Amino acid sequence: MRQLLSSLGFAQLSELAELFASVFRVALIVALGWVTLHVLERLLRRMRGRMPWRWRDADSEQRAETLVRVIRYVVSAAVAVVVVLLVLGELGVSITPLLATAGVAGVAFGFGAQALVKDCLNGFFLLLEDQIRQGDVIEIAGKGGLVEEVTLRYVRLRDYEGAVHFIPTGSIGTVTNRSRGYAYAVIDLRLGYRAGVERVFELLRETARGMREDAQLGPRILEDLEIAGVDDLGDTRITVKCRFKVRSLEQWSVRREFLRRLQARFEAEGIDAPLPQLVLYQGEELAGARRHPATAHAADESLHPS
Repeated sequence: MRQLLSSLGFAQLSELAELFASVFRVALIVALGWVTLHVLERLLRRMRGRMPWRWRDADSEQRAETLVRVIRYVVSAAVAVVVVLLVLGELGVSITPLLATAGVAGVAFGFGAQALVKDCLNGFFLLLEDQIRQGDVIEIAGKGGLVEEVTLRYVRLRDYEGAVHFIPTGSIGTVTNRSRGYAYAVIDLRLGYRAGVERVFELLRETARGMREDAQLGPRILEDLEIAGVDDLGDTRITVKCRFKVRSLEQWSVRREFLRRLQARFEAEGIDAPLPQLVLYQGEELAGARRHPATAHAADESLHPS
């Protein structure tokens, strides 16, 4: 047996025992790291399960899901770093020089990775201030869409066409969030001068009343139609502005349905869209129109004597 161990490179039984002990410690460290992550996952689920019922609305659930994902990501990275360092120590690699080198390299890396540090800090405050949650519809950095993922470093958006945008959190300035509380479906109607404003107002109210009485559309609308009135007088048209107060993310569907129904009512009432008009005057008619009618009549008689 001693000859076999000697041929394998183990002169003494103590060396073999030390090897097995080292392998056991490495396995134990990896197992403890895995158990730590597993326990963390269960704790996060339990925390979400014990959330007070008064907080269990859609917004709170959405915010909790976003924070849980970020906490899981950060803690997993920290546990992985600790496990790697402990395993290296068990393998005979001195950790102290590595830590010292990592400290010096960290300073140098910090100067070269300012953008990364900025992204992480900005992402932390975005989550802390509850500006963005997973599932929101937002506009940031010139892009708009549905938030699919939020981390400390980037926000992943999917726009209406299905394109995915990864936006670093450090480049996020103004955040336009369309998913908080309620929204307004704003409608600008362009009508001809002969449409009859009061009749148009009446049709708007009737159409809005029918939408609120609809079993599917009614719950989406929070208040009656608000008619601001005539918003603009153009060369060939007038603009009427109105709006619905609706649930968040329902402004587009409510607006489209309202316009569809309104178009049918306008067609039944004979109200057409304004068309560009061009009036041509002859030189003599234009000159006469700018003078007093009596003067214009006298000029016409002098030019066309009977």
